[in-house]
Amino acid sequence: MKNKKHNKTQRKTQQLLTLLFVAGTAAASSYAEDANMTGSAPDTVTSANGNVAATPEQHRTLPIVTVTGSAPIRGSYGATSSAVSSFGDTPLLDTPASISVMTRNLMNDQQSRLLTDVTKNDASIDDNYAPLGYYENVSIRGFPLDLASSYQLDGMTISGEQNVALENKERVEVLKGLAGLQTGMGAAGGLINYVSKRPADVRSITLGTDSRGSRYLAADIGTIFGDQNQFGIRVNAAHEGINTYVHGADGNRNFGSLAADWKISPSAKLEFNIEDQHRQQRSVPGYQLLGGTTLPTNVSPSTLLGGQSWAKPVTIDALNTNLRLDVDLNADWHTYLMASRSKVVIDDNVAFPYGCYYVTSCINGDSPGQYFSPSGEYDIYDYRFPKDTRINDQVQAVLQGKFSTAQIVHDLTVGVSSFRRYIAQTDGVSEYVGSDNIYNPNPIAFPPSPDQPGAFYKRLDSRQQGLFAVDRISLSDSWQVVAGARQVWLREQAFDITGAATRTTDKSLLLPQVALLFKPQAAMTLYTSYSKGLTMGGQAPAWADNANIFLAPTVSRQIEAGIKYDVSSKLMITGALFQMTKPYEYPKPDGAGGFEYVQEGTQTNRGLELSAAGQASSQLRLTASISAIQAIANDTGTASYDGHQAINVPRIKATVYADYAIQQIAGLSLLGGWEYSASKAATREGNVDIPAYYLFNAGSRYTTTLAGHNVVLRLSIDNLLNKQYWKDSGEFLGDSYIHLGAPRTARLSMQYDF
Repeated sequence: MKNKKHNKTQRKTQQLLTLLFVAGTAAASSYAEDANMTGSAPDTVTSANGNVAATPEQHRTLPIVTVTGSAPIRGSYGATSSAVSSFGDTPLLDTPASISVMTRNLMNDQQSRLLTDVTKNDASIDDNYAPLGYYENVSIRGFPLDLASSYQLDGMTISGEQNVALENKERVEVLKGLAGLQTGMGAAGGLINYVSKRPADVRSITLGTDSRGSRYLAADIGTIFGDQNQFGIRVNAAHEGINTYVHGADGNRNFGSLAADWKISPSAKLEFNIEDQHRQQRSVPGYQLLGGTTLPTNVSPSTLLGGQSWAKPVTIDALNTNLRLDVDLNADWHTYLMASRSKVVIDDNVAFPYGCYYVTSCINGDSPGQYFSPSGEYDIYDYRFPKDTRINDQVQAVLQGKFSTAQIVHDLTVGVSSFRRYIAQTDGVSEYVGSDNIYNPNPIAFPPSPDQPGAFYKRLDSRQQGLFAVDRISLSDSWQVVAGARQVWLREQAFDITGAATRTTDKSLLLPQVALLFKPQAAMTLYTSYSKGLTMGGQAPAWADNANIFLAPTVSRQIEAGIKYDVSSKLMITGALFQMTKPYEYPKPDGAGGFEYVQEGTQTNRGLELSAAGQASSQLRLTASISAIQAIANDTGTASYDGHQAINVPRIKATVYADYAIQQIAGLSLLGGWEYSASKAATREGNVDIPAYYLFNAGSRYTTTLAGHNVVLRLSIDNLLNKQYWKDSGEFLGDSYIHLGAPRTARLSMQYDF
C-alpha cells in the first residue's frame, strides 16, 4: 500500500514538472508581459514555530570530513560547514579562514533577489559600483572583487558580469581574504560561491509583490525516483516584473534552472546543473563629485539622471552550467571531475551621464573633465555596446584521501585545473549628444548619435593552468597544520579591433598557503595563516594617456589570525585579525594635466572582524557582524595620495539581523535588522567623504496551514525610517561614481508548499 501511494506521488510530481516546463517556456516567450506576482522560492519546509523541519540533500562531503545529506544548519541562520575554502565541505570550526555563509532561510526571510541583498549581512562586504539595473560588484575587506574570477557556482568559476539568480541557491558562501590556492588568479578581497539546491521531494510556489507594485512568481518542484531512488530532478523557475523607485527604470526577468542527480552505483554519483536567466532593465547611472571636490546635494533617488526617450534597457542573458562526477575509490580515497561553462551576453544601452568635457567651465580648465562641473553640469553620451560577450570555461579533477604516517594523520587533496576567460566586444558607440544639469527640473531631450556599432572582435583571451595540493596534517587531537600550494601557469593576450595583440602576459607563479590550528577544547579553534595570491591587473580609464590598456597581474599577500567558538551546537562566534598587501593601481597625474594608469606603491589593509550566527535562544536566531578596516596606500609616487583611507572603504561597519518567535501566537516571528556604515572616502586625496549612515529594517513571518499544506507569509520593510544616503563611492574602469541608496521598500510574499 505504501509503495502504491509513493508511486502515485511520483506520478503527480512528474506531471507537475511537465506542466512547469511548459509554463516556463511560455513565460520566456512573453517576458515583457508583466502579468505575474512575486516572492522568494523556498527550499525548506518550515514548522509552525518557524524552525526548519527539513532541508534538501547537498553534495556528499569529501574525505576532509564525512557527512551525507545537507550541510547542517544552526537555527537556519548559521551553517556548520562550507566548501568555499577547500575542495569539499569542511566544518567551519576546522577551517583556518574567515568565512560567512548566508543560508536559504535567511534569504527567504529577507526576500533576497540580488547579491547585495545577501551580502549586506556581512560587515566586511560592501557595494562597489552596484548601480540599479546593471550587474553588481562588491568589495571584501576593502578590495573590489574581480568579475573574471571571484565568483563561483558550485565551486567552479563563473562570469561576474551577471546578477546571479537566487531561486535555486541553497546558500551563498563567502571566503574573506586571499583565495590563490582555491582559484589561482583572483581578487585580493576574497571569493563568493553560490551553492545550488540538489534534487529533493519538494513542491512549492511563492507569490509576492512590493510597495511599488512589482510582481513575482517562483516555483520550486523536485522529486526523487527510480526503483532504488537513484534519480533526482529539481526545477526552479521565476518571473519578475520589476517596478523600481527610480522613474523610468522598471524592468523584468525570467529565470529557469534544472538540477539532476544520478546515483550510478553505491560508489558513483553524477550531478548536472543548468540555469538560464534573461533580464531587461534600464540602468541607473551614478552621480560624480561636483568639480571633483563636492558631493551633490538636494538630489532625489527617484531621478534617472540623463534619461532620454531613445535609451533602451540593458539586456543581460546569462547561462551557467556544470557537470560533476564523484567516485569513491575505497573507504579512504575519493575523486571527482567537474566541467563548467558560464556565458553572459550583455546589450549595454544607456544615455550615460559622465564628466563635463563639453561644458564651458571644464573646457576652460576650471574643473577636471572626468567629474561633473562645480555647478552640477554634466555631459550625456549615447552609449551602445551590443553583444558584449564573456565566457568562462573550466575543467577540474581532484583526488582526496586519508592516510597515516607513524602517529600523524594526513587528509590530502591534489588536483589539476584548466580555466579560460574569453571576452569579445562590439566596436560600440560612445558619442556625446548634449549637456544638462543635475538641478534642472525639466531635463533636456537630445537626439541620439547617428553612429551605429561596428565590428565584433576578440578583446581578451586568458588561459590559466593550475596544479594544486593541500595536506591537513593532524599532529595530535589539539594541533593541526594545513599546508598547500597552487602552481599557476598564466598566458593572457589582449587585442585591438584589428586583431593585433596589445599585451601578452606569460607568468608562472607558485601560490603557497600555510596555517597552524590549535584546539584547546573540542568547541574552539585558534588559527594563524599565511597566503599569497595572483590578481588580474586593472584597465586604464578612457581619459588616461594609456587609455583602455590592461595592466599586468599583481601578487598579493595576507597574514591572518583568528578564533572560532561553538557556543552551542546551534551558535558560532568568530573573530579574525588580518593584514593584506597589494600593489596600488591608480591614474597617476603627470603634473601637466595628463594621467597614466600605473602600478606604483602598496595598499595595505589591516582589520578586525567579529561575527555570530545561529540560534541564540529557543526564541531568537540571528546573524551579526562588525568589521574595522584601515586601508592605506603608501609610496605611490603622488604624495597627496599617500596615507589616506582608500576609496569606498568604511573604517567601521556593522550589521545585525534577528528572528524572534512570539510564543503567545503560534507560527508568528518578528524580524528586524540594523546596518551601520562609517563615512567612506570618495577621492584618493581623502578630502571628500560620503557621510556615515545607519538603516533599520523590520518584518515578520507567519507560518500556518491551508487545506493541510504549509503556508508561510513574509513581510519585510527595508530602510524603515526612509533615510536618504549615499551607499557607495566605488570605481568602474578607473572612474569614480557615487550612488544613492534605496528609499523605504516593503515586500510581501506567500509561500505555499503542496
